Amino acid sequence: MKANTPMERLSNGILKENPTFVLMLGMCPTLAVTTSAINGIGMGLTTTVILAASNLMISLLRNFIPDKVRMPAFIVVVASFVTIVQLLLEGFIPSLNDALGLYIPLIVVNCIILGRAEAYASKNPPVPSLFDGIGMGLGFTLSITCIGAVRELLGAGQLFGKQILPLADAAAGKMGFEPITIFILAPGAFFVLAFLSAFQNKFRLGAAKRGIDPSNPDCGGSCASCGNSMCKGKRG
Repeated sequence: MKANTPMERLSNGILKENPTFVLMLGMCPTLAVTTSAINGIGMGLTTTVILAASNLMISLLRNFIPDKVRMPAFIVVVASFVTIVQLLLEGFIPSLNDALGLYIPLIVVNCIILGRAEAYASKNPPVPSLFDGIGMGLGFTLSITCIGAVRELLGAGQLFGKQILPLADAAAGKMGFEPITIFILAPGAFFVLAFLSAFQNKFRLGAAKRGIDPSNPDCGGSCASCGNSMCKGKRG
């Protein structure tokens, strides 16, 4: 898989450089809004739209932005897209806008967006930059949705607002699930993030020991017979 192709950029953001579980970026919204899976999807997709749009715009303007003012210019571009997205949410999905609250304007200074603008979009052509933003956004969405789903399931017995585990009713003598309320509180976010990060690291390290690149579906683990010159094992 060649570098800078759309598929490579997508897999990079979702697997190899997942912003939440690998790079540990954007921890503020990750820990604050993931009390439910639906909040995770909403925040993730909102960030994805802004990431893709800002990456594309910054890449198009990269030869016109003076080097000395590139960070203020990046912030202006990102803030413009955040304002547009927030107005659209207020007009069409007010419930999600209320649930995410202050964290939508704070996307302007989200280190995932500014990091991709500085590290990738400002140095690469528009199409790869667009898919880099989409890949990073989808990786972020997948991560915080998983965190929100685990917290919602353990903390309330629900998933996407639907009661999955029947609750216990002591008055009626009914046995059932007893919600672990700490998981919908702030400490629960740290517990779930740590557990999912450890699980993903175990998977990646186990694959690495077997000589398998998890981001490459064609990798069979035999680096000696691999004909892909871009393969991580071949390069190493």
